Parts: sequence; structure tokens; C-alpha cells
Amino acid sequence: MTRIKRGVAAHKKHKKLLNAAEGRRAAKHKLIRPAREAALHALNYAYRDRRKKKGQFRALWIARINAASRESGVSYSRLMAAMRSAGVQLDRKVLADMAVRDPKVFRHYVDLVSNKKTGKASTS
Repeated sequence: MTRIKRGVAAHKKHKKLLNAAEGRRAAKHKLIRPAREAALHALNYAYRDRRKKKGQFRALWIARINAASRESGVSYSRLMAAMRSAGVQLDRKVLADMAVRDPKVFRHYVDLVSNKKTGKASTS
């Protein structure tokens, strides 16, 4: 049986690994073992943070809705409870976007929902 030398395949594999660890400092972008460790850690962080990102966006939306609703004199929790009972089916992403881009429409929704909850007649 013929002898197979793995130099070309090993170099290709190492080159691919070093390209994945590009931009790292010190030995992590030059040496194989630290580069492999850095690349694997980076992949783990990327996987974990793709899931974390969803929660971080939800927290951002809640903070924006809370800030905008408090300007209208209603807390976040009361606003969301009122919207649920009024049957308004806007999700937090849309509400937060509305609070930032179009505060007048957001205030209109807040007034509409709070008037419905307290039983007052709408002035619009």
C-alpha cells in the first residue's frame, strides 16, 4: 500500500482555522492551538447570543413602551393590562416602534385604552 502524506491537507485545515481566528490578538491569530480555542469559543458565543438577542430586544421594547406610556401618565404594566382587556392586538415591537417614531399615535392608543378601561367617553 502506498504511503499518504497529509501535509497539504493539514496546511489547508490550519489555514482555514487561522482565517477563522483572524483579527485576534497575540498568539490567537498565529498559532494553531490558541487559534482553534479562540474560534471554538467565538462559535459558542455566537450560538448563545443569537438566542440572548431576542430577550435583549424584548427588554429594549419594554423600556421604550414604559418611558412613552409614563409620559402619558400610565405605567407599563397597567397599559399592557388595559390593552389586553380592550382587545388591542399590537405586539411590543410595534408599540415600541410607534412610541419612538410616532408618539402622537402612541398617545392616542394609550388614551383610547385608558378611557375604555375607566369607562369614560372618548373625545376623538
